[in-house]
Amino acid sequence: GINILKLFILMIILAQAGVSKATPSFARQTGMSCTACHYSFPELTPFGRQFKLNAYTMTMMNTIESKQDSDKVTRLKLLSYLPLSAMVQTSFSSNAKAVEGTQNNSIAFPQQISMFYAGQITPHIGSFIQMTYDGQVFGMDNAEIRYANRTSLGSTSLLYGVTLNNNPTVQDVWNTTPAWGFPTASSDAANSPAKSTLIENLGMQVAGLGAYALIDNLLYGELTLYRSSPQGAANPADSTSVMTVRGVAPYWRVALQHAWGNNYAELGTFGIASNNFVNGISGPIDKFTDVGFDLQYEHTLNTGTLVLHSSLIRETEKRNSTINNFHFNSFKIDGNLYLKNGLGATMGYFNSSGTKDADVVESSTNKPNSNGFIYQIEYLPWYNTKFSIQYITYSMFDGSSTNYNGAGRNASDNNTLYLLAWFNF
Repeated sequence: GINILKLFILMIILAQAGVSKATPSFARQTGMSCTACHYSFPELTPFGRQFKLNAYTMTMMNTIESKQDSDKVTRLKLLSYLPLSAMVQTSFSSNAKAVEGTQNNSIAFPQQISMFYAGQITPHIGSFIQMTYDGQVFGMDNAEIRYANRTSLGSTSLLYGVTLNNNPTVQDVWNTTPAWGFPTASSDAANSPAKSTLIENLGMQVAGLGAYALIDNLLYGELTLYRSSPQGAANPADSTSVMTVRGVAPYWRVALQHAWGNNYAELGTFGIASNNFVNGISGPIDKFTDVGFDLQYEHTLNTGTLVLHSSLIRETEKRNSTINNFHFNSFKIDGNLYLKNGLGATMGYFNSSGTKDADVVESSTNKPNSNGFIYQIEYLPWYNTKFSIQYITYSMFDGSSTNYNGAGRNASDNNTLYLLAWFNF
C-alpha cells in the first residue's frame, strides 16, 4: 500500500523554498498577501468576507479615472490591468477497490484548469467569473457579479448589495454552504453516493438575481430568485430539457455573526424552494424544498487558527410525477487547524439518510443512507500553492455497509486516497 506519511514528508521536503506572496488578481488588486483573505484557500478570513461583501472592489492599484466637472462624480475608474488569474489542479486517486469497469490508481492531469476574471469593474461593482476545462469539456464554472454600497440609518450601519450568480450559495461568505464547504476538492475517479440535495446540484444550471444586506456587521440577510439557465443544454429550455424550474426558485439566507476576543461565531439558515418540470417545460412537477442550518466557529491561536464548520440540510420532495414523496437529510461537520507555517489538517464527518425509494437509489436496499469520515493534510509552501493528501472512508454507502449494489461491493470498497496539487497564479 501507499505510505501516506512518507508521501506527505516528501512533498514538504521538495517544497521547502520558502513562503512568498500569492499573485492571483485579488492579491494584485489589493496589494495584499493571499493570507489577508484566506486561512487556506478558499477558506475566508474575516477580512476576506468583508472584501467579498463589498463586491471585490477594494484596490490599492493604479486606476484610470474620469470625472464629470459639473457634478464631480467619478464616471470611470478602471484598473490599469485586466484582473485575470489562472488555476491548475492535478491529482492522483486510488480506490480501495476499482470502480466497476475502470482502471484504478488514476492520474488526472489536469483535473481542472480555470481562468478567472476577478476584480473591480467599477467603484461599486466587481466580479468573480470562472471558466474551467475539466479534462473533458470547457465551459462556464462558478460566476458572480455583485454591486455593493454602504450607508447608515441613524446609528445603524448598513452594507447592502445586489448579486447576479449562477450557483446558489456561491455568493455566500461562510464555508458551511454547498458551494464552498469541505471538501473543496475531491476525486473525480471515485464513487459518490447516489443521492444529494437539490441545492448542491444547481450550479451552472440556473441564473439568479438577488439583494443582500449586512446590518451593524451583525445580521446578514439575502433573497435571490433563480431561473433555469442550463450550460451545455438547450437554452432557453425546451421539450428536451430535464428538471427545468417553473417560474423562479427563491433562495434565502439569514445569518448572525459575532466576534469576541480571539473568537468568532456564525449561526444561520439557508434554503431554496423550487418547482421543477420532470421533463420538458410542461407536465408533471416535482416540488423541492431544501432548508439548511449552519454553524461556523473560529478561534485564533498564536500559531494559527482553529475553524469548525457544520451544516444540516433537510430536503422534502413532493412529487406529482409519482405517488411517492421523498425526504432526505444531509449532515456535515469538520474541524480544521491552519498553522502559520503553511501546514493544515482537517477531519470531517458526513451522514445522509432518507426515504427508501427505488426511483432515487438503485441499490440492494433502495435507501440513500451513507456516512463516513474525511481526513486531509495539506501544506502551502507558498500562499498560492497547495499540496494535500485526502482519505475518505465509508461505513455505509447507499443504504448498506456490505453488498450495497447487490453485486458484492461493500461500502469500504469506495474508500479513496486522493493526492492534489493546486496552483493559483
